[in-house]
Amino acid sequence: MSDLLHVEGLVAGYGQAQVLHGVDLTVGAGEVVVVLGANGAGKTTLMRAIAGLLPSRGAIAFGGQPLGGRRPEAVVARGVSLVPQGRGTFTALTVHENLRVGAAVRGKDKDGIAADIEHWYEVFPVLRARAKQVAGTLSGGEQQMLAVARALMSRPKLLLCDEISLGLAPKIVAELFAVLRKINDEDGTALLLVEQNAELALDLAGRAYLLEVGRVAGQGPAAEFRDNDAVRRAYLGY
Repeated sequence: MSDLLHVEGLVAGYGQAQVLHGVDLTVGAGEVVVVLGANGAGKTTLMRAIAGLLPSRGAIAFGGQPLGGRRPEAVVARGVSLVPQGRGTFTALTVHENLRVGAAVRGKDKDGIAADIEHWYEVFPVLRARAKQVAGTLSGGEQQMLAVARALMSRPKLLLCDEISLGLAPKIVAELFAVLRKINDEDGTALLLVEQNAELALDLAGRAYLLEVGRVAGQGPAAEFRDNDAVRRAYLGY
């Protein structure tokens, strides 16, 4: 499998605080990869650096072309979209406006954008019912549905998902993961997941990385992580 995303020696942080200390990671075309780690391990920093939201050093390549150092909108235009931790919506805009903003990099593709908005209204009927409602007034689950749909409006080749289950009811989490599985199976969208619900994420993923204090402490098939007693106790809760 050829690498769609190739990260090598990635160093990133906030001001003088270095969080990532030379992270190496790959995601193949159409692959699902999960990153596990305790709070403070650097998982969100990793996702933000790949998405262009943080300055970084080291190499980030996407589709064989350099991605590091590009502005977030340029990263999206290349085919990488992020569902950030804590709901990725523009709270002052309506649901419909959020979806249109998600497709901004597609330029004048009016018919395609309209068709995709209709598609996500079919996938998440509650968004159709809330189309004219300001996103900041939605429930947490509704905002996360909108965040996923907004990120997918750019038709990414790689979707980055940072803790999309955080604070949500199990029914909503199951619905969101069903959508992720479907876009991977049917559209071939690659997924890089940071997820507190590690058991659910490992069930979806083919490979996993373990991040500890900003460094990769282990990697391998997701099944091996599920079967590892130490990993189960630390990250799966059983």
